[in-house]
Amino acid sequence: MPAYIIVEIDVTDPATYEDYKKLTPASLAPYEGKFVVRGGTTESLEGGWQPQRLVVLEFPSVERAKTWWNSPEYSKAKAIRQSASNTKMLVVEGFEG
Repeated sequence: MPAYIIVEIDVTDPATYEDYKKLTPASLAPYEGKFVVRGGTTESLEGGWQPQRLVVLEFPSVERAKTWWNSPEYSKAKAIRQSASNTKMLVVEGFEG
């Protein structure tokens, strides 16, 4: 069953965050992850949610998503993101329709 990582990011150090953006795509490939949304324009339709940056990643399963998040391939990029932004991140099961 597919899984999605949804990330709300408040970038606090844009220059350093650019390094994160360069490193992340290659870390996804071994885990069959891909970007579905990567920082596109957002518009709130209900409530007051106004994320500065929103990212959605797709993986074949929750297990693969969590393995990527804990992987050595992502560890350097993750440390950069954590130092250059405030992040809310969750993984959610999708469904096969």
